[in-house]
Amino acid sequence: MRHPIVMSSLMAALVALSACNKSGDAQVERALQDMDVVDETNLNDVMLTVGDPAAAVSYFQGSAAKEPQRIDLQRGLAKSLIRAKRPADAVEAWENVIARTDSNHDDRVEMADALIRTNRWDEAADMLNTIPPTHETFKRYRLEAMVADSKEQWGKADSFYETAAGLTTTPAGVLNNWGYSKLTRGDYSGAERLFTDTIRMDGGIFTAKNNLVLARGAQRKYDLPVIPMTQVERAQLLHTLALTAIKQNDVTIGKGLLREAVDTHPQHFEEASRALAALEANVSN
Repeated sequence: MRHPIVMSSLMAALVALSACNKSGDAQVERALQDMDVVDETNLNDVMLTVGDPAAAVSYFQGSAAKEPQRIDLQRGLAKSLIRAKRPADAVEAWENVIARTDSNHDDRVEMADALIRTNRWDEAADMLNTIPPTHETFKRYRLEAMVADSKEQWGKADSFYETAAGLTTTPAGVLNNWGYSKLTRGDYSGAERLFTDTIRMDGGIFTAKNNLVLARGAQRKYDLPVIPMTQVERAQLLHTLALTAIKQNDVTIGKGLLREAVDTHPQHFEEASRALAALEANVSN
């Protein structure tokens, strides 16, 4: 009479054990899925930073095609297209991203960046105008400054550059851009100050050193500033300063600077040598 009760208890125990096993399997499955997500996230980061740009494009194209619902893969594709120097294709990719309901303001900033890279300045300005002023990021204001520059809205440009510089711990790049903006406007002393600040923050930016020499040369300051430079850089900066002097009809000073550039360079300095030879031939004629 007790057999049915024993059998019932045994069956219940087996069912419970089976349920435990299934629950354990589910937990393992979820854990493995989580590990896969972490691994994939790391791979995505690698592809967007140190991976070959063309390989990154292929990777994200394939991944996005397999899982079109994932906006992170769509973003990865758009960013990798920028790295691969395919801005027109990147614009199309960003359009696909911002058309989605789960896109955000950063996506619109990136879209504006892609538009600027394709010389579509008015569309970039319109895109930036869709972003509320409360979205304050370094990249947003750097792009706002560039757009203002393109429209010669100097007051706005200065304000945006200043804001952008305050929103990053590495402002050297944006200060160099701001200085170049001042240089193109003819504000040479303002440009000189900004290039000096740039070099003080990052002494490895040669374009800032060259820009500084241009700004000083435009003010007829024909001595090299006291900044960190290699011997090769010194020769190149003397060459830049010489050409600036010659353009301002300070020919004798320019010739002297060219000779110094040739003598300073540790190897043969073809450009400076050719310029000096042409100048001396012209003077003799």
